[in-house]
Amino acid sequence: MRYSLQSSDVPAAETVPLFGPDRGCDFFEQRLLHVAGSSSDRTNEASDEVLYVLSGSGELSIDGDRADVTAGSAAYVARGTAWRVERADELVLLSVLVHDPLPADGRTHVVLGGVDETQSATAGREFQLLATPASGCATVTQFVGTIPVGRAPDHFHTYDEVVYVLDGFGALHIDGESTELRAGTCVHLPARLIHCLENVGPGEMHVLGVFRPAGSPAEAYYPDGTPAQY
Repeated sequence: MRYSLQSSDVPAAETVPLFGPDRGCDFFEQRLLHVAGSSSDRTNEASDEVLYVLSGSGELSIDGDRADVTAGSAAYVARGTAWRVERADELVLLSVLVHDPLPADGRTHVVLGGVDETQSATAGREFQLLATPASGCATVTQFVGTIPVGRAPDHFHTYDEVVYVLDGFGALHIDGESTELRAGTCVHLPARLIHCLENVGPGEMHVLGVFRPAGSPAEAYYPDGTPAQY
């Protein structure tokens, strides 16, 4: 199935590409960053960046501001803004570069210590919002989704999305094909692709998503175009 990829372990002090234009994902570049100690300055003049701490702890220095981060922390960095990692204890970050972003509202960055807002969706799912337009990130919505055991109905979204499985076990179903999901699996879902995500248990599954255009991760449509109910 060309819309999913199983990531491997992250070598220390490396950037591991997951999805990008070379894999048909034109709007994003999804990468894993592993930093032990500190990093050099990073600046991208063309793309915004959203970050999520998968594991470890450390300090982010963004545009001269410093913030302690640990697993579950998130950040938005506007294009042209320098940032780096300080005093990292085996910090692993999921980075998504957002190409051709909307103009910033004057804020160069935001660091989020955790969830900003929670929304409900179909099949008992919950979405915890992180970087959003309300926090200065105009182009995308970043969220953590909690998925109970079970299978959602087939549906599609009008946004383009990259997903990373944080924990749990499941399956992604597209057009009669299925692929296994587990911690470390990453997925690219183009807009209007009909799909279904199943949690096979035994516990909850948690996923990290980034999508554009920004909005509600709970917005979905059944294959006939009617809005999904929840």
